[in-house]
Amino acid sequence: MAQISLQVTDDGSHTLFNSELNETYHSHRGAIAESRYVFIAAGFDAAIETFSEVSIFEVGFGTGLNALLTLGHFQQLNQQRQADNKPLLTVRYVSVEPYPLAQDLLHHLNYKQLLAPSYAPLFDMLHAAPWEQASELLPGFWLTKCHTRLEQIALSPQQFNLIYFDAFAPNKQPDVWRQENLAKCYQLLQAQGLLVSYCANGQFKRDLKAVGFTVKAYPGALGKREMTRAWRC
Repeated sequence: MAQISLQVTDDGSHTLFNSELNETYHSHRGAIAESRYVFIAAGFDAAIETFSEVSIFEVGFGTGLNALLTLGHFQQLNQQRQADNKPLLTVRYVSVEPYPLAQDLLHHLNYKQLLAPSYAPLFDMLHAAPWEQASELLPGFWLTKCHTRLEQIALSPQQFNLIYFDAFAPNKQPDVWRQENLAKCYQLLQAQGLLVSYCANGQFKRDLKAVGFTVKAYPGALGKREMTRAWRC
């Protein structure tokens, strides 16, 4: 049985170490910094240039860090939009996680201490939200956490315009990265929808292209050479 323990990454933020996989949940170079770069800056901020209503599908809820950063960023953007009398964003966020973490472990994570004070209640909200049902955490932001695997979840095609692909690395969980799963992701995306991942593995990018994605090179986070951005055109 896997043992899960806390580790501190280079930016001071926690990640978790899975002993069975011999793998951490985030980059040792910085959990918060990497998530902000890959999923917020290269993903969410790119998506809102095209879509005012963002539907996100996440592969790997994990510690909830990507959801937390998305929720906090959404809150800040809508506060600014409201002040500028601009239309507000809406977000529907669906995440799959086959191995939900224990609440006592989650509450030892130091994200609330490191992020702006406005993130602390958001962290509590998203982890208190029930599984298997949509919860409106903030006006216009709906979260659904699904205790299942990517290959098992039943979703209608073209529901989403952004995918956070944040599973453990291909050499640790190869089944998640199978071409069949990537084809499923392609079908879930609307036209002009975007998939982002920290992973820049060559086979991953070839498989994305094989199922129809347009893949473009993009600089990686925290000194990594590349990450992956792929579109359904």
